[in-house]
Amino acid sequence: MQQPRQKHPPLVAGLLVAVSAGPNFAAEISRAPEVIVTATRFDDAIERMAVNATVITSEDIARSAARTLPEILGTRAGIVSRDLFGNAGALASVDMRGFGATAAQNTLILIDGRRLNDVDQSGVQWSSIPLHAIERIEILRGGGAVQYGDGASAGVINIITRHPGAGRTGPAGSVQIGSFDTREANLSVSTFGETAGVRAFARNYESSGYRDNNHNRESNFGLSGTWSGSTIDASWRLAADRQGIRLPGARRVQPSAGVDELASDRRGTSTPRDYAQRDGNEASLDVRWQAAVGELALGLGYRDKAQRSYFDFGGFPDYRDIDLDVVNVQPRYRWRGSGWGATHTLVAGFDFARWDYALARSNSSGNVGQPFTRVGARQDNAAVYLLDTVELTDALVLNAGARHERQRIDATDEHDPTAPGGAFGSAARDGIDRNSAQAYELGARWRVAPQVDLIARAVRSFRFANVDEIYETSAFFTQQFQFLEPQRATTYELGIALGGPLPWLQVSAFHMDVKNEIRLDPYSTGVGNRNMPLLQRTGLEIEARRSLQSNLEVSGAYTYTRARFKEGELPGTTFTQTDVSLAGRTVPLVPRHKLDAALDWTLTAATRLRAEARYVGEQYMENDEANSFERRIPAYTVVDLKLQHRVGRFTASLTLANLFDHKYYAYAVRSQFVADRFNAYPLPERTFWFGLAYDGL
Repeated sequence: MQQPRQKHPPLVAGLLVAVSAGPNFAAEISRAPEVIVTATRFDDAIERMAVNATVITSEDIARSAARTLPEILGTRAGIVSRDLFGNAGALASVDMRGFGATAAQNTLILIDGRRLNDVDQSGVQWSSIPLHAIERIEILRGGGAVQYGDGASAGVINIITRHPGAGRTGPAGSVQIGSFDTREANLSVSTFGETAGVRAFARNYESSGYRDNNHNRESNFGLSGTWSGSTIDASWRLAADRQGIRLPGARRVQPSAGVDELASDRRGTSTPRDYAQRDGNEASLDVRWQAAVGELALGLGYRDKAQRSYFDFGGFPDYRDIDLDVVNVQPRYRWRGSGWGATHTLVAGFDFARWDYALARSNSSGNVGQPFTRVGARQDNAAVYLLDTVELTDALVLNAGARHERQRIDATDEHDPTAPGGAFGSAARDGIDRNSAQAYELGARWRVAPQVDLIARAVRSFRFANVDEIYETSAFFTQQFQFLEPQRATTYELGIALGGPLPWLQVSAFHMDVKNEIRLDPYSTGVGNRNMPLLQRTGLEIEARRSLQSNLEVSGAYTYTRARFKEGELPGTTFTQTDVSLAGRTVPLVPRHKLDAALDWTLTAATRLRAEARYVGEQYMENDEANSFERRIPAYTVVDLKLQHRVGRFTASLTLANLFDHKYYAYAVRSQFVADRFNAYPLPERTFWFGLAYDGL
């Protein structure tokens, strides 16, 4: 069996260079002495928690040459971003700690503490969160299962949006133009009085895209507010997003047939009729009451999305109309006091979420009024949790917590053979499934010397299968609901942080065992997703930041991840492979090495240059669990530059992405039926953007 050829990144890429200092930019790079995060679901100082956390501020986002949220997240240790088209992050995914094709189901994405992961596999709509609307991003690697539950196997990314506050009154906005007829405009207005404030924002984005048939148009609108009283605080948010995107499909490579579309027609399309549309709306309310017996909080949220998509499939069209509604209720309580010789901070809470899912399938948008398939599902998740932060001494803090969560799913399927396109097929029997799972966390943070913290943690996490993962076609081409066991992961982690709340060096090593991992079986007809045998993941994550001169600072992020199947085999079929051994095989779409580098240099008081480099090691293609395919996704290095110049409240910027015009792709899938065929999704070569921003706050 051919083994992976591990490529080590060049030594010169070993440093990541990041922020600058200068009179006009100094305020943007200053660091507060205390960093507040919501890892306990209440605001708390990060040094009081045994967590492997990274905080990305709004200033970090403004400095970065990255243009999408997945790209920004992908510059951090332990995270790989994977894009398909390079058009505003549409259909991009974020993979934390090496889950590969199932990354979207194992990394929990939150916005203001509410999950964006849904019960289908549509993935997070990153464009629904404009960068200029983000206050900060909190990354909790390997943690958050006790606080947030289902889907936090790899960790949690909590995106905190901007709300009006004291000193934030006035307009702000930006415009950008760039390659592929790209145009983007952002506008926000904030006002704040003595006790209350309101903020409104709007965004519009349009681009023809790097690929043929990849036009993308997006719009976002939002309104948020805050109110503060003597004992009660409240915040609310309303948001809407719209997207319409054309889908260019993959580029096929098959040497035995003399086909290499990556070389002959890299920007072409094999699916000129395919498209997708999405409309989403969101409303949330958070109320906090400071009482004599502690702090009470109540979170209420509603979100819906309507998705329409068309896939031609070479003359066998498939039109899908999906509606999803989500309601969540999140009461929680925090108490601080002394007992048993230590200071305790107890957080207890109850989470309830309900998803209503409806799918209608037809052969065209005009016939969807009489679909040949209707799938409906209602999923309820209810959980209780308790987390205790114990301050044994000024230098030693313990975190201990547990969560119990129940899931109920009721699913139905109807088939109409008289509907257009419904001559073939059948309906699945109605399905009902009940599951429960537990999470726990035990951690310690010990300050062994001034600004030197040791962190040790043990975490149990879980995830339930979603609707798209249980609705499958049998070996006899009939529809079925194939329910799966909950996935369970146990993670052990050791780390060190040097330099206080925002350390200049942070190192963490982890080991994760995953039982019943929910993954696609690409070899066995009619099985679809299944619970896999034991998988193991081990890794090393390093982040560093140091000033070299008064106007130059360096930082670095290196990730080593080894994800492999520990045991087992897949039966397969004569059409693919039979008796596929998994033991010792590497999980597809997981690079062994990743390194990010950036340079932020203040040329003058008003001018700053940032250079970023990203190296991602080679990966096995999706569907290559056997590690037997002769080709892999090649390693790639991409360099970006961003030049900023400020005049008063205006800032002009010029960004060059993929400076050296590198031809690369981050995702590919091998064919299970043709020995040397695979499909790849090429990403853009050199591109540019020019922007002009105004900050009146």
